[in-house]
Amino acid sequence: MHKGLFITLEGVEGAGKTTQAKMLAEWLSALGLDVLATREPGAGQIGGQIRQVLLNPENTELAPMTEALLLAADRAQHVAETLRPALAQGKIVVCDRYADSFFAYQGYGRGLDMARLIALNDAAAGGLAPDITLLLELPPELGLARAQKRGASDRMEQERLDFHRRLSDGYLALAQAEPQRIKRIDAAQEAAQVQAAMRAALAPLLRERGLVEDAVR
Repeated sequence: MHKGLFITLEGVEGAGKTTQAKMLAEWLSALGLDVLATREPGAGQIGGQIRQVLLNPENTELAPMTEALLLAADRAQHVAETLRPALAQGKIVVCDRYADSFFAYQGYGRGLDMARLIALNDAAAGGLAPDITLLLELPPELGLARAQKRGASDRMEQERLDFHRRLSDGYLALAQAEPQRIKRIDAAQEAAQVQAAMRAALAPLLRERGLVEDAVR
């Protein structure tokens, strides 16, 4: 059992996870908490190399199971190198994507066998699960339009719309299966409203753990 608090952010492409994760980490730090912000795939030197392979638009022949194995390898390294040590030190970890992305993208999006993915994730993560997951919900069409405004698209962003609709449906199914852990946030709002909703969803857990007296302000 880890001592810290493990928070993950999930959602479709363009949902604003990276921006919101940064804002959330800054808010938690301002509350006087010891925070580590990280991401998947691509944390650390080894993870960064795996991320380059996964997101390179030129890697059009990357097989779905190869993709899943690379992501599992990234998670295994991330858990061992970053997540478990930080949580053991009592840190608050804010992670941009984790296992739910794996199930949504590789399971619902790619159509890989979910039981096989669960076993693969169990081997990679060693049972490490988030305490709370903030799911930024956004229609895939809107998310892709936002993502395209950022500039050059990566390999995932270049997938067809039906792929992004499948993974969006996957996220919804995951949220419905675990409503206690996965908190759904309307990401179509302004960034400040999204952040406020995330903080409100997180505050009861912060108080429950005795980390703050009143986290929402």
